[in-house]
Amino acid sequence: MKKLISVILAVMIISGTVVISSISAANVNSESESVSAGNISFDTVEALYVHGVLNSMDTEAWQAWQSKHDESFYEIDSDVKYFFLPTSADSSKVDVYNAFSSAVTVNGVNIPSGGTATVSYEENKSYSISAGGSTYTLKFMKSNAEAGIYINNSDADGNGTDLMSYINDDKSISADATGAIVDAEGNVDNTEIKKIKGRGNTTWGKPKKAYNITYKDNVKIAGMSKSKKYSLLANYQDDSLSRNRVLYDLSDAVGMPYASDSRYVDFYVNGFYWGSYQMCEKIEAGKNNLINDIDDTAYLNEDGTINEDFPFLCEVDAGASDWEDYYVDCEDGNKVTIKAPELEVGDVGYNEVKEYVRDKFNALYNAAKDTSNDISSVADVESVAKLYLINELGKNWDSGVSSTFFVWKQDENGIYKFYGSPVWDYDNSLGNAVGVSRDLRNMGVDDYEEYTGWWCKYKGKKASSKNSTNIMNNFARNESVMNEAAQIWFNDFVPALKDFYGETDKGIMMSVDEYYSLLRGSAEMNYTSGWILDTGDWIADHQNLVTAYYDENTHKMVKSDNKHYNQTFDGMFAYMTDWMQGRAAWLSEQFYPDYIPPEFMLGDVNDDGKIDIDDVTLTQKYIVGLEKLTETQILAADTTKDGLINIDDVTTIQKYIANIINEF
Repeated sequence: MKKLISVILAVMIISGTVVISSISAANVNSESESVSAGNISFDTVEALYVHGVLNSMDTEAWQAWQSKHDESFYEIDSDVKYFFLPTSADSSKVDVYNAFSSAVTVNGVNIPSGGTATVSYEENKSYSISAGGSTYTLKFMKSNAEAGIYINNSDADGNGTDLMSYINDDKSISADATGAIVDAEGNVDNTEIKKIKGRGNTTWGKPKKAYNITYKDNVKIAGMSKSKKYSLLANYQDDSLSRNRVLYDLSDAVGMPYASDSRYVDFYVNGFYWGSYQMCEKIEAGKNNLINDIDDTAYLNEDGTINEDFPFLCEVDAGASDWEDYYVDCEDGNKVTIKAPELEVGDVGYNEVKEYVRDKFNALYNAAKDTSNDISSVADVESVAKLYLINELGKNWDSGVSSTFFVWKQDENGIYKFYGSPVWDYDNSLGNAVGVSRDLRNMGVDDYEEYTGWWCKYKGKKASSKNSTNIMNNFARNESVMNEAAQIWFNDFVPALKDFYGETDKGIMMSVDEYYSLLRGSAEMNYTSGWILDTGDWIADHQNLVTAYYDENTHKMVKSDNKHYNQTFDGMFAYMTDWMQGRAAWLSEQFYPDYIPPEFMLGDVNDDGKIDIDDVTLTQKYIVGLEKLTETQILAADTTKDGLINIDDVTTIQKYIANIINEF
């Protein structure tokens, strides 16, 4: 691994000479507009460096210019250099530090060796630079992601090993570091990092790795709630870089008990740009963590004995292994890891907690396995139904196999139940994965890559059998869960998805355009820097799709355009969003026969609990085709009760508002 990272350093290096930088105001060229950069906190090489914030004295948020690299981190076109600027960077000027042994001129500004100067630039314009006896082309790219994350440590093991060489050698290795969190407004938070280490299972073996980060104090990243612990997701296998973000946000929009908030960020280590990442609240129990209403010491009484009942956080994970995970073997071979309280051999309560978790999970599993059984005595049916719907919408390959989390806690009546939440690890969803052909044959599934067709009710089940060992499969066939699913789909999921697709703007969820605008620049930097689209045979073909939408008048899925998608980020992002829209349309058609529309108030067309001019305006827009209405809204708008929505209904609502009539 050290050899690998030494190649990364070669991406930034010009002559092989390592220069430990110390920049002072005395080194600045007095003939140019310039600032003092202070000291860069990590070891530098002969290269140009740029700060993420103009006119900042911060020592952490520096990055070197670098060439594009392949997936083994060898340089491609070493004479072409890039500055991959974070969202905080000024759109026309940057502070550049010269770590070469001689002066360098950038866009007409002379920067002496060891000096820093403010340089004007234009995005994607090529600048010719002579430095270290060679000539380079320099290009500036800029992100619109929500934050830049800088982590620095040039001596992670005390023996001179740089941070990424050290921690990437093994997932179990951790290190501390300094760093900076920089938001879109240029605010800098220099809270130190207590620990950074690798994370993930199959994803850990990929070139672009994911990490868990623990800060020494609570930090707030681009508007997220303050916390110390975060997961930094690489989304390497997801060429849209968004499947996890969209489904996490959707789970929040539909009211799941716990939803990991996250942000698009650009990630830098010791001056090297590692790419576009997703900074998430880590799934962790305790105050100021995602699962903040669980006390992970509640299993103990004051006298040190084991409590009769206590809350816990667990995960269904078929990959749980001895010596690495704290887990229990449950019914039909299900492995359930215990995330909180997480104990070690020899700890008080180690075996008792395992037995308690095993007993409770088996009760949930067996209750759900009986398809006619009401599981409400052991589970919060609403949250379990929402967990099922997220997995069904995404056709998540890992559904019920791994990253399937449950929280066991008391409900409002003090009764302990399982809550299905939070959702996690959805890069192999929304049309992204091809699956395993042998498993698909065994399940009798031949349309996995399509947005049509049921999924969860087949997952983990042999085609010749009625039963499955998969917990999500059991939910998908359990009557008490599925009776809730149709109502929740139309009452919660459909309104959120309408916001996502820009059909409404009720503040339930960001729109496709908003996600795209935050991510596009970061994604372009990610793929320009060297990360690739279409990362292997596991990824489905994303070039063509027959799009579809849901017709609320006929309650049917309607196929529309036969679209071709270019092998670019724009194309892959569009494919993901179009696939999900088709999937949502198919599910709406399937769920509609079991849907019972909620009660409505005649005249309250926008369903806000009152009848006013907004209802008049919405009805008028619907009549002229500027707005769509749900079935319930159409019923509310038909104030003349003639089965039609026209100007007579508008007039009737206006008369009601003006007290000309007092009822419809």
